[in-house]
Amino acid sequence: MGVFTYETEVVTKIPAAKLFNAVILDGDTLLPKIIPQAIKDVELIEGNGGPGSIKKITFGEGYQFKYVKHKVEAVDKENLSYSYSVIEGDALMNNALEKIVYETKVSPSPSGVGSICKSTSKYYTIGEFEIKEEQIKAGKDKSSALYKAIEAYLLANPDAY
Repeated sequence: MGVFTYETEVVTKIPAAKLFNAVILDGDTLLPKIIPQAIKDVELIEGNGGPGSIKKITFGEGYQFKYVKHKVEAVDKENLSYSYSVIEGDALMNNALEKIVYETKVSPSPSGVGSICKSTSKYYTIGEFEIKEEQIKAGKDKSSALYKAIEAYLLANPDAY
């Protein structure tokens, strides 16, 4: 088994606490609303949304994957951090991956305007499977597009969150 890790950093005009509230605390409701072509539905299967909870994310028509289930590992509202593991679904590439762990931290921008969202993705492979560079780039591009869609929504709706 190998572990492939990559990091993504997205800078937004949205204050850190507001971005965390929108993406992490209310993301299950907000994301299907603003990007239904990517995320059709988020269903809480087990738990209350906190650590140990299991969620099923159903993706939109034509999306690369049909669904994933993820387990919430940690939610730290004070430090604006969140982590979860993908434990089931076609994103695990027909069992070529044991799991995928995502850790996200939102911080105020050093300039005092907006925030920086840093994400670490760890892919736990089974056997000799390797993550290709184009797969990493595609993941980073999707992450960036997700944050830009959220930023656009929050800028258009300044009273939200």
